[in-house]
Amino acid sequence: MNKQLLLGDEAIAQGAIDGGLSGIYAYPGTPSTEIMEYIQGSKQAAELNIHRKWSANEKTAMEAAIGMSYAGKRAMVCFKHVGLNVAADAFINASITGVNGGLVVVSADDPSMHSSQNEQDSRFYAKFAMIPILEPSNQQEAYDMTYHAFELSEKLNVPVLLRITTRLAHSRADVQRKETKKQNGIKLPSNPRQFVLLPAIAKKNYKGLLQQQPAMEEESDKSTFNTFINGKNTDMGIITTGIAYNYLMENYPDRNCPYPVVKISQYPIPRKMVTELYNSCKSLLIIEEGYPIVEDAMKGFMNIGKPIHGRLDGTLPRDGELNPNIVAKALGLSFTEGQPVPDVVKNRPPSLCQGCSHRDVYADLNEAMKDYGTGRVLADIGCYTLGALPPFNAINSCVDMGASITMAKGAADAGLVPAVAVIGDSTFTHSGMTGLLDAVIENTPITIIISDNSTTGMTGGQDSSATGKIVQICQGIGVKPEHIRVITPLKKNHEDNVKVMKEELAYNGVSVIIPQRECIQTAARRKKMEKKQ
Repeated sequence: MNKQLLLGDEAIAQGAIDGGLSGIYAYPGTPSTEIMEYIQGSKQAAELNIHRKWSANEKTAMEAAIGMSYAGKRAMVCFKHVGLNVAADAFINASITGVNGGLVVVSADDPSMHSSQNEQDSRFYAKFAMIPILEPSNQQEAYDMTYHAFELSEKLNVPVLLRITTRLAHSRADVQRKETKKQNGIKLPSNPRQFVLLPAIAKKNYKGLLQQQPAMEEESDKSTFNTFINGKNTDMGIITTGIAYNYLMENYPDRNCPYPVVKISQYPIPRKMVTELYNSCKSLLIIEEGYPIVEDAMKGFMNIGKPIHGRLDGTLPRDGELNPNIVAKALGLSFTEGQPVPDVVKNRPPSLCQGCSHRDVYADLNEAMKDYGTGRVLADIGCYTLGALPPFNAINSCVDMGASITMAKGAADAGLVPAVAVIGDSTFTHSGMTGLLDAVIENTPITIIISDNSTTGMTGGQDSSATGKIVQICQGIGVKPEHIRVITPLKKNHEDNVKVMKEELAYNGVSVIIPQRECIQTAARRKKMEKKQ
């Protein structure tokens, strides 16, 4: 088959298409977004009639993928690492139901928090769920692992987690493609109770999951993705995983590391391979991107006196992204560092686009809140989070998707009245609606601003599930129609908008203000496309 120059995300997408994919479900989040976008733009995927629409959130995506697996077809679900938190209920239980068609879960981690609230390691979730993990070190492996993962899932009767990080997701390399597999036909589970997790059934399924653990370990021990590389100097052995393998090898331009190396890219940890390394070396260095999962495991089942170094003992930093220089320091090698950034060069903080509707929303809100003081505006995750920075300094929280409304409710319950929630349209349908329902049930005195720019702006302008529906959703949840106010955030409307906000801030109950104006970036792209037509 042909070679293609692909991002890591794109390699995963193409590997899924060629691996017999019937449906992909996802919610946009850096660094995973391009997987869905590639499949949405693929002529091959269109010809194969692969389902490829964005989901309202990661939980709904996970559950829909389980549903496609239930019907016997191969499905993939994709999100960033914090999205796995949202999908966790369904994700964990999917290991208990097992699969019918192959099910691959892609979680894109973000070490160093380039665009995230934390740098959690998705491997912990897979270990908790007791399912296999595939962790590619390059784009070809990303393709090959995805292509293989559906078969592995069906063989072991469990979902498979594919874990990547930002560097792999957003770097390019040549990828050699394989022959495209035919999609599975519809086939219902042979056991009609397989997916019915009543306690009596779940207990049997759980025993089955436990009984599958030796088979998963055997698959890892014989996997071609795991490699033992001999080295002459046995003073130290090195265990490295996924992308961190590259940071090790970049310190040896000839790719000839003097120490024995075990490269882990399929889990559970290949016990035979690491045992051989441990027994043949005087000490171990564990180099892994993310949490010290392998290091902790090694200290658990092999700590009989030999030193084991890594993130836990400070040989490598406990937080942040690795790089070749950090690894070189751990190896005791010399390395070249560039000159320090001069003081004259200042950081350029992110800011809202000039002309962005959120700018006008915050200008209006700041004016309306003058009578109440600061510290009362709870916000959410999206472009509008930048309202926390100068010149607006308008918001006081950003915790997780949907938390603005529920945090405002809790603050109001504590007596902080009025309390204000600021949330975007896509985030509202992602996980804000249930919080609004809680507030409506108690008629909590909060004002909710749903800043509607008709897109998922922060991740590049994907379709928003809320477009054209927010008023009806709020009415359906139970907000009184007279306290659902739609405004247009423009400078010329400043006085009118402030008046509306002040009226709703004074109302002793749930009110919703919906500033509506299309994102200027998506508007520009739309107009450009219209001119071409």
